[in-house]
Amino acid sequence: MSDPTHASQPASHASSGEGLPRIDVSERAGERTGNPQVLHTRLYMQLLVYTTEEVGPSAAVSRLSASLAAAPSPAVIYADVHDPRGVGVLTWSEDPTHFVTNVRRALHDTHAWGLRLRHDYTMFGRTYATGYESDLRFWLLDRPQQTARNPAWPWAVWYPLRRIGAFARLADAERGAIMSEHGKIGRAYGEQDLAHDIRLACYGLDAQDNEFVIGLIGKELHPLSHVVESMRRTRQTAEYMEQMGPFFVGHVAARVG
Repeated sequence: MSDPTHASQPASHASSGEGLPRIDVSERAGERTGNPQVLHTRLYMQLLVYTTEEVGPSAAVSRLSASLAAAPSPAVIYADVHDPRGVGVLTWSEDPTHFVTNVRRALHDTHAWGLRLRHDYTMFGRTYATGYESDLRFWLLDRPQQTARNPAWPWAVWYPLRRIGAFARLADAERGAIMSEHGKIGRAYGEQDLAHDIRLACYGLDAQDNEFVIGLIGKELHPLSHVVESMRRTRQTAEYMEQMGPFFVGHVAARVG
C-alpha cells in the first residue's frame, strides 16, 4: 500500500510573457528517476451512503444495481456495517460530468424507493500524482478501479481527513521525512496483502473542506482497522492531523459493470 496522504505535487509555475505564472495542472511523475511521465487526466471517485426506510436493503441493492447498469455506470455497492439497513454506492469516472449525468440519472429515484441519503457520509475526490509513480497511468487510472473491484478484497473502510495548516508550512525536507514514516507503514500492509489503499485529493471538492479521501480495501476487516491504529503513532497523524472521519465501513454486496 502506498502512502495514503502523500502531499500531491503542486502545479508547476513557469513565468509567462506577461510576468504571470504559467499553471500546469497535468499529473507528472518520474522526473526524479529519469523516467518522466505526463498524464492530462485522472480518476474521480464518489461514495454515496443511504439508509433504507421503506424497502429492505436487499431490494435496495437489486434496484441500485439495475439502475446503475442501465445508466451505465460501473459501481461497487456496499452493505453498511454501521447501519443494518444502510448501503454505500461507490462510482468512478475520468470525466467528472459522469456524476451529474449517468450517476444522477441512475440514482434520481432513490428517494421514491425509500432510500435516504446520508449527506455527512458523501465523499468525492480525484487521484493525483506524488511524483514517484513508476507507471503513472496505472497508478492513477487502473489501480484504483482494480483495487475497488477485486473480488478477493470485499471489505472497505472509507474516510476523509484534513491536516492542520502548519503542515503545509514545513520545510520540504521535514515534510518529506514525516511522509516517509507514514508511507513505510502503509507499504508494509500492502506488500503482505493486509490492506490496500485508494488515495483521493478533495481540495475544493469536499463540503467540509477536507483535503483527502482514503479508501482502505482488503480481504479481512481487522487489518484495515489495524493500519489506522498503526498510523496514529506517526508524526503526521499525532501532530498534524486536524480531523479524520466519519468512517464508512462496508462489505461488498454487489458489483456493477
